[in-house]
Amino acid sequence: MTPLTDRYVHEVVRRIPAGQRDDIADELRATIADTVEARGSAEREVLMEMGDPVRLAAGYSGRPLALIGPGLYPAYLRLLKLLLWTVLPLITAASVALDVLDDKDAGAAIGTGIGTVLVVGAQMVAWLTVVFALIDRFPRRAAVKTWTPDDLPDVRDPEKGGLAAGASVAWNVLLIGLIVWQHVAEPFRTESGERTQVLDPALWSGWIWPVLAGLAGLVALEVVRIGVRRWTFPLVAGYVGATAVYALPLAWIVYQKEFFSPAFLADVTVLDSFYTVTALGVLAVSASNVIKAFRAVLG
Repeated sequence: MTPLTDRYVHEVVRRIPAGQRDDIADELRATIADTVEARGSAEREVLMEMGDPVRLAAGYSGRPLALIGPGLYPAYLRLLKLLLWTVLPLITAASVALDVLDDKDAGAAIGTGIGTVLVVGAQMVAWLTVVFALIDRFPRRAAVKTWTPDDLPDVRDPEKGGLAAGASVAWNVLLIGLIVWQHVAEPFRTESGERTQVLDPALWSGWIWPVLAGLAGLVALEVVRIGVRRWTFPLVAGYVGATAVYALPLAWIVYQKEFFSPAFLADVTVLDSFYTVTALGVLAVSASNVIKAFRAVLG
């Protein structure tokens, strides 16, 4: 055997269990010599055909080269999607809601939400990857559910998606119309006979504009979705942004009790619990809609 073959065999056998090294080394040397003799090829060409010694050693030892092998990767990906698009939004919404209940300002609540997504999301990815990598290397110590045809998701009816998008468009347009109408028409009449808005007029100097912009963005995105007949990643990204622009300010306005006009509150009693429940409801419904959008695009 030439030094080139010896170097190749050494690179292979040093990566496999000690008890198998001698037998595999003899087998490799014999295979290389027989192939060179049978083909009349140069030794270098034969070694090139046999490939990277690292990959060959992995085949002999049964150790995966990838962090998570193909046998477990589908299950890993499904569970990762479930955690990121279902559990993570719920944890984030809960963190933001706790900040709101602690009377923290909007900036602090948004910062908490972003921090939760980054920190908790990174932890989910890291620990799930570590667990599946260990399972892949010690298969006898853990069992993973085998895929069956029962795991196939139902095929979504495009018509049903179009109806849902149409209903969402109608609802958001109605909300925009009601907000603008009550500002222009001043429909509420106080006990003194004065006409006034239901919502606080001061909102038109600030917070109402991102709410209207977010609702308008949702309408535009839903119209596009009706046209393409499905969710796409760019649409979902826009949907998340528009939902945040609309829902976070609205929940903040309601929770801070800056939603109704002072004239309206002078004649109508609104319980304090209404503000808290409504603010949490806005966040919960918005988070649920975002999760549904992600589930649709991920299949």
